[in-house]
Amino acid sequence: MEKLKIKKVRENARLPFRATAGSAGMDLYACIDEPIELIPGGTAVIPTGIAISLPGPEYAAFIFARSGLAIKHGIGLLNSVGVIDSDYTGEVCVGVINQFQESYIINPYERIAQMVIMPVKLPQIEEVDKLDETERGSGGFGSTGKQ
Repeated sequence: MEKLKIKKVRENARLPFRATAGSAGMDLYACIDEPIELIPGGTAVIPTGIAISLPGPEYAAFIFARSGLAIKHGIGLLNSVGVIDSDYTGEVCVGVINQFQESYIINPYERIAQMVIMPVKLPQIEEVDKLDETERGSGGFGSTGKQ
């Protein structure tokens, strides 16, 4: 069985945790000593206190917002989805943004994001002069209709 290796890089770090057996993501915790206030529109980079080693280059870790924080408090990720490549072994940090009009306090050890480990396809790249024809073609934003 392949393993995700996790190292605490801060003494008080908490390991990621799957809340239920059916959870795809592992909750990541804010490894901070004091609360951080996120004002409306405010941003912060929150350390998790952990570093990871993925099983190989065919995997990546993806950091997603926690739906409860996003829907109830407007706390999302600065880059929508964070990507941790297989060769990165530094501390996992989470860039967050407050998208609501009220301040929000991030407390020490609060669950701030979730990490999902997924396989990554690594196809060979081939430059071509023409792409395959499709029904949609080059139709972009809104080209498939409103519904």
